[in-house]
Amino acid sequence: MSMPFYVAPEQMMKDKADYARKGIARGRSLMGVVYRDGILLAAENPSRTLHKISEIYDRIAFAGVGKFNEFDQLRVGGVRHADVKGYEYSREDVDARSLANAYAQWLGQVFTREIKPMEVEILVAEVGPRDGDGGKDQLYHIDFSGTIYDEDHFAVLGGEADAIHDRMKEAYAPGWSLGDALRTSARALAGPDRTLHPEDLEVAVLERTTDRRAFRRIVDDDLAALLEPPASPDGVGEADG
Repeated sequence: MSMPFYVAPEQMMKDKADYARKGIARGRSLMGVVYRDGILLAAENPSRTLHKISEIYDRIAFAGVGKFNEFDQLRVGGVRHADVKGYEYSREDVDARSLANAYAQWLGQVFTREIKPMEVEILVAEVGPRDGDGGKDQLYHIDFSGTIYDEDHFAVLGGEADAIHDRMKEAYAPGWSLGDALRTSARALAGPDRTLHPEDLEVAVLERTTDRRAFRRIVDDDLAALLEPPASPDGVGEADG
């Protein structure tokens, strides 16, 4: 009688984590950044139809990196979770923290119980109230194992997250305009040897200044205008919003 194959639990978890990280590293990165009037979500994504960034609820957005079919399943599950909770209780009871906890449970169960982990990292963002100053903005980064990171000011996901995070940390300034935040985010995502153009980016915002639905995509001419560097002091002024 042959002996059953044995793998130590520690080694199994390490192998799963390495597998997931390799899958995520093959994709392009994204970030969420708090700016003066809300939260900016920017991703390197040349596709016009396969979105990494989406609306979940009134003031909540979702973003994902890794395998598209896997994080899109999570997006759909999050929309259903939010809709059911809003219907059974009230719209005000739907918040990013409870949604992030639900995602953490789902991802954690897959990581510990299934042979193959999900090759994804996700970001759940919620913009604070209209009359707020950004102190109640929330950014929750959830990794493939279900671990939640409560991020301040900005969050970076994807294969080159450490390098992008370092570039962004060096450049970040509180109270940015939308244009300043977007241009700096694009430079951080690209790195020193590349330039990202409007067609290379997927961009959306959660706007604090709206009463209810805060999510808005920025595309085409609006995106190109925001990426333009500001005019010189003797010019006509900045091109950002």
